[in-house]
Amino acid sequence: MTEPPAQETRKGGSIFSALGPGLVTGAADDDPSGIGTYSQVGAQFGFSLSWAMVFAFPLLAAIQAICARIGATTGRGIATNLRRHYSPWLLRGMVALLLVANVINLGADLGAMAAAVHLLLPGPLLLYTLGFAVISVTLEVLVPYARYAGVLKWTTLSLFAYIAVLCATPVDWPAVLRGMAVPAFALDHDHAMGLVALLGTTISPYLFFWQAGQEVEEQRRRHVRPLYLAPRQAGPELRRIRTDTLVGMGFSNLTAQAIVIATAVTLHAHGILDITSADQAAMALRPFAGDLAFALFALGIVGTGLLAVPVLAGSAAYALSEALRWNEGLDRAPRDARAFYVAIALATFAGLGMNFLGINPMRALYWTAVINGLLAPPLMVVTMLIARNPRAMGHLVISPALAALGWVATAAMTAVALLFLWA
Repeated sequence: MTEPPAQETRKGGSIFSALGPGLVTGAADDDPSGIGTYSQVGAQFGFSLSWAMVFAFPLLAAIQAICARIGATTGRGIATNLRRHYSPWLLRGMVALLLVANVINLGADLGAMAAAVHLLLPGPLLLYTLGFAVISVTLEVLVPYARYAGVLKWTTLSLFAYIAVLCATPVDWPAVLRGMAVPAFALDHDHAMGLVALLGTTISPYLFFWQAGQEVEEQRRRHVRPLYLAPRQAGPELRRIRTDTLVGMGFSNLTAQAIVIATAVTLHAHGILDITSADQAAMALRPFAGDLAFALFALGIVGTGLLAVPVLAGSAAYALSEALRWNEGLDRAPRDARAFYVAIALATFAGLGMNFLGINPMRALYWTAVINGLLAPPLMVVTMLIARNPRAMGHLVISPALAALGWVATAAMTAVALLFLWA
């Protein structure tokens, strides 16, 4: 029973066939609210914080690979492993914080997508927001998982819009490379908040739950057992996870760098230092980078939003369903996992409600940063403990080298949380 999946992994035909949960997770990391953050960093600091993205890449790749391995090895998501091996109060606290952060993020992303469409096609802003919420929920609930996973995978191509923006904009590449290679940082409030925003946006708790959950979904789709029960699959599967995660997080990091560079060479260079949203960044680009760059930037916001909204809602539903022992999974028909799909819809429409209640989603992202900053370090600690726990992982606990990189990522995010409180 275990041999066909191993052969499938080895002979998939192309590197694209090995990509899935890691690619989608990495692309969802560059959601519209993240685009707003990267735009603000580029506008305010130019290239001077580009080194932080280089620093963040191995940390992000390591923690996401660990989450993916937990899902693939145990056949269970992060919240289920938390419930089985650690205190219930820890599980409940982390799931509650994740739900709050994801709902705020959903509201911000839906609002940013509508604002981006409004830039290209003037019309009723709230109607656009409602339309994106309905489309996202409908696709996630009604489209079969095998097809929906493919839709998400191809949606990642929307991130190339930000690579294309650079082609339409003159760039001082030696200055860019210096910014990436030479750390520059001033211990003041602005730089502290910029660094916190950059790393906090890049390494986000909802990504942990989503990628682990998607690895479990992939096993169900392919009718294979968790790796601790099928150790002969482990070699090919762990290689697939490594490739998938490295490519996905690399793509995410490259896109984030492209956004920082594009806004640095246009907005920062012309003295525009304050950007509060992704659509504002698109508008500000227009006079300096031209109509093409403006349109690509705005369309990229829509494309990444269509990818990120289902991931945010799905990760919230995975965490809640696993914590409460509900049937969960996008591979299940709605009638077999009603509570899971209701959670997806409720999370999405709660985010939508922020826009109708007059709550400014972009201002609310400040509180998302606070919650994510407080949630990430303890969640990463517990994730590392699960990944090294033989009771959960069997003999497939993560290697000392990967564990060391994971603990470095955990320490870095702890420092970010402390820096946030100081700033």
